[in-house]
Amino acid sequence: MNTRKNQHFSLPIRVYIEDTDAGGIVFYANYLKFMERSRTEYIRSLGIELRTGMQQNISYVVHSLEIKYKKSARLDDLITVTSEIIKVGKTYLVFEQHVVDENNTVLVSAEVKVACVSLDSGKPRALDKHLLEALN
Repeated sequence: MNTRKNQHFSLPIRVYIEDTDAGGIVFYANYLKFMERSRTEYIRSLGIELRTGMQQNISYVVHSLEIKYKKSARLDDLITVTSEIIKVGKTYLVFEQHVVDENNTVLVSAEVKVACVSLDSGKPRALDKHLLEALN
């Protein structure tokens, strides 16, 4: 397993009514969606298209996560979701992610382990060599 401090990727997201509960506060599960978008766009920024991987029988699934909710985002807030790869294993990546507000206050923090699997069987497989090359 390789431990690394990689580049930080940031994705700005506006909080819409569909993201909130009746009180205008972001529903807790929606932070997971925001983090998924940030991880996906981070990988896309490296030149890796997930659809191409799927055509090659490669998929990525969340294996596990640890999340801490510290403060709520609200309707119309502009938040930023950051993603950084902190570990690379043979079959997985570990991301450190944060959701911050416009004052750079951390609202939510998480560590997310994403496993590489064969799309047809769901069994673990080695990370794609193109992804590894892009990360280095």
